Amino acid sequence: MGRFDGATVLITGAAGGLGQGAAKGFATEGARLVLSDIDDKALADLAATLPTETAILAGNVADEKLSEDLVRLAVERFGRLDVAVNNAGIVQSFVRLPQVPSDEARRVLEIDLLGVFYAMKHQIPQMERQFKATARGGAIVNIASVAGLVGAPKLSVYAAAKHGVVGLTKSAAAEYATKGVRINAICPAHTRTAMVDSFVRASAMQEAEALAELTRGVPMKRVAEVDEVTAAILFAADPANSFMTGHALAIDGGVGAI
Repeated sequence: MGRFDGATVLITGAAGGLGQGAAKGFATEGARLVLSDIDDKALADLAATLPTETAILAGNVADEKLSEDLVRLAVERFGRLDVAVNNAGIVQSFVRLPQVPSDEARRVLEIDLLGVFYAMKHQIPQMERQFKATARGGAIVNIASVAGLVGAPKLSVYAAAKHGVVGLTKSAAAEYATKGVRINAICPAHTRTAMVDSFVRASAMQEAEALAELTRGVPMKRVAEVDEVTAAILFAADPANSFMTGHALAIDGGVGAI
């Protein structure tokens, strides 16, 4: 029996590295899935590979209506929403603050911060209604970053957005701690996804040299693997983990220790 047998799990940014890892992890543990991504083809391709009931809806999390529609889809298709993983996000250009184009800054904040706000705004009331009706609410896992816990030189706007995600997580967790909704954030350091691969390709360095540069401040001297972050996401969402809320869990190879 899986940890999430029969549960309905919503995942945004599902076609990306962490989103795919989460989708596969929850599917393996028995969940039914509601998946979203801005890339409709990649989303459909992923859904076709998953060994579970899956509903999909493509869209941009910067559009609040998508968040409303995803919750409606979960309830119409599966009857309830048990877990939401708010994972969709982008990164900014790797430059000092004055060099960040203002339109790029707005886009990062709209997707990485407001996208999570819109998601929670529509997910929380549904989970609260479920708790009142059945004494079973739900769990929200927001994907932040180690850049949401510390400063991130040349990633100032991204760091501001991720600090905001941690702030939303903690504030909402306190508001709904007695209302059946647990809300936590996962804060990974660099993870071996397409984003990291693109950095390696753009660096004009050999892969080993580029990864060494990327992980220079990481005590473990490596990037995280998707499976390692996925394990943390499932841990935070696990109904057995019922006393954990408002936590920002760093998956950072020891960055927070120094």
